Amino acid sequence: MFKPEVTQFVPKISVVGDDFCFPYLVDLSVKKKIGFSNTKIDVVDDNGTLLLQVKGSLWQFKKKRVMCDSISSPLLNMRLKEISWRQRWTVHRGEGSEESNLLYTVEQSQSFLFKTQLSVFLASNLTGEICDFRVVGSYISQSFKVYKGDTLIAEVKQRFKLGSLGGEKFEARVYPGVDYAFIVSLLVILNEIDA
Repeated sequence: MFKPEVTQFVPKISVVGDDFCFPYLVDLSVKKKIGFSNTKIDVVDDNGTLLLQVKGSLWQFKKKRVMCDSISSPLLNMRLKEISWRQRWTVHRGEGSEESNLLYTVEQSQSFLFKTQLSVFLASNLTGEICDFRVVGSYISQSFKVYKGDTLIAEVKQRFKLGSLGGEKFEARVYPGVDYAFIVSLLVILNEIDA
């Protein structure tokens, strides 16, 4: 059985919760399936164990995605707040959208032909001018990197497979101590923006 190398004294970067932070490198496979009326994303570890699921309807006026744990308990929901040239998403704990459950917002800060950049503001920093996290990605390759300041904390790459109509696959590498549910939520939002 695979035993990850534990990194000692790793500071936690917990956004969704401490349960999603491990003191070792976490590699995840993310599979998106698009049906006639809905979209579903499964997140599994190297052993094929289901960790997270994300569900949403394709026909909603305002986009909403709900992330659940492996037993389908809602962890958080992601909602498109503003439809404009630069999109803004809010992420709340659970299924509701009460202000007291707001965890963070994600704003499209730059949008060019081949690159995109998102700024993530934690609920405690909504009026701040400096974001808490940055997501720098590429439209073409559907890959991105997540930074806290100048420190790289996660990388996501799309895996291309011929004949995979109605679905996409991604590989996510989450660095030690980083909340993998938070990284998956950023993948979901970036994928929705790029759609």
